[in-house]
Amino acid sequence: MVSRVFSAGLHGIDGYIVTTECFLSGGLPRLDVVGLPTGAVAESGERVRAAAKACSFDWPVSRVTVNLAPADTKKAGTAYDLPILLAILAAAGEINAPPQDTVFFGELSLTGALRPVCGALSMAIAARDAGFHTVCVPAQNAAEAAYATGISVLPVPDLNALLNHLSGRATLPPCEAPQPPQPAEQALDFSHVMGQHAVKRALEIAAAGGHNVLLSGPPGSGKSMLAKRFSSILPPLSDAERLEVIRVWSAVGRGQEAAVRAERPFRAPHHSSSASALSGGAGTAGRLPLPGEITLAHRGVLFLDELPEFHRDVLETLRQPLEDGQVTISRVAGQVTYPASFQLIAAMNPCKCGWYGTGRCTCSKASVQQYLKRLSGPLLDRIDLQVAVQPVEYAALAARGKAEEESSAEIRARVLAARDIQYQRQGADLCNALLPPPQLAAHCPLTEQASAMFAAAFDRLGLTARAHDRVLRVARTVADLAASPLIQAEHLAEALQYRSLDRAAAD
Repeated sequence: MVSRVFSAGLHGIDGYIVTTECFLSGGLPRLDVVGLPTGAVAESGERVRAAAKACSFDWPVSRVTVNLAPADTKKAGTAYDLPILLAILAAAGEINAPPQDTVFFGELSLTGALRPVCGALSMAIAARDAGFHTVCVPAQNAAEAAYATGISVLPVPDLNALLNHLSGRATLPPCEAPQPPQPAEQALDFSHVMGQHAVKRALEIAAAGGHNVLLSGPPGSGKSMLAKRFSSILPPLSDAERLEVIRVWSAVGRGQEAAVRAERPFRAPHHSSSASALSGGAGTAGRLPLPGEITLAHRGVLFLDELPEFHRDVLETLRQPLEDGQVTISRVAGQVTYPASFQLIAAMNPCKCGWYGTGRCTCSKASVQQYLKRLSGPLLDRIDLQVAVQPVEYAALAARGKAEEESSAEIRARVLAARDIQYQRQGADLCNALLPPPQLAAHCPLTEQASAMFAAAFDRLGLTARAHDRVLRVARTVADLAASPLIQAEHLAEALQYRSLDRAAAD
């Protein structure tokens, strides 16, 4: 007798349907799992056997063959434990055949309890898109899987509860549609930063237009402090963006965490991180590469402190994602494309000793230039705002507790107003930083004075075509913050001043 149970697998962050087939035949008792299983799937036999015994089921005394179809796709993870056991019990006549409009997945403990798995939301979406009506998931995965609208999600605590539900002896209540989590009170606020109004203005422009930022200044000038507060002025996640974030984090087993978090992701890897850690790399043997830091920062912020201290090959892995919003990784196990649409906030010292531009610098001009050359031209081209951060003045520090700095809520209100202008002009969720080149002429009109200024600055700074377009996008954001339909000369001048490293290279 052949039994069939539907399950789901994960390829990158995309789910797909897997058919679990079981056949009992004569011969010495043994269990064979075929269909390109990795080690974790092949080991499922021992977990499944123990779970069946713990729930008082008789294990079939025959040769058991389990096929995971499509058989030419590598199966990884522990999500196949539950469908394998259901297929075996159905083939042995221990239970009735599970309903064919339902998808099952989950890891089994030796006692029959279900443990969470990676990719629950993506697999639930795949089940819905394939026409299934119900998906049974481990109870701990229910919060994220419930974001898959249009399909009934049943949280399953253990095997006995599921079998009681399938036999009609009890009912598992479906998950309710999730409500967007409420943002927690911000512990990090721009009102805590004294002075540095020019840098705050640059970060406001970056948040309003979705631009990348490089902060360059001496130690203690507040670069990291400001960068860590950047998320507090960003627009909230839309429903579509939240779904993308949960799917990404679910692929590394952290979907439950993402499902209850209201804020955008903020990732800050150490400068000793490898290229694989940043872009994505190997998991266990035979598995596709796992998402890296740039994918975990999708729809959020990637903060790279001490930027020149990162290895050159690590920084160069950022070039394609900054341009395309995705990263493609090829390994022996296969090729996978992950989303990587993030805002880059980087910080660096202006020289090796850190004090260039002040009387404390001990570096020669040649060593300063050598330090800056750790950052390649193509990488700097992709950073919209290059901001020189000056040391904090004593007067600003002395005013702490007396003067009131602008809060993140006040800045965020202006950011949201500018974003609304962009979305009305360009379409939903298309901020200025993502404007494709063919649309620049239509959406970024310059006055005659601004056009003449841009022509002179282009030659003087030695801007590339890419840098030209990025300056134009920043100027468009400055104009949106001022609610101006045309880019005026003052808007362009402000955008050009945020090319400090271009000016340093031109000097």
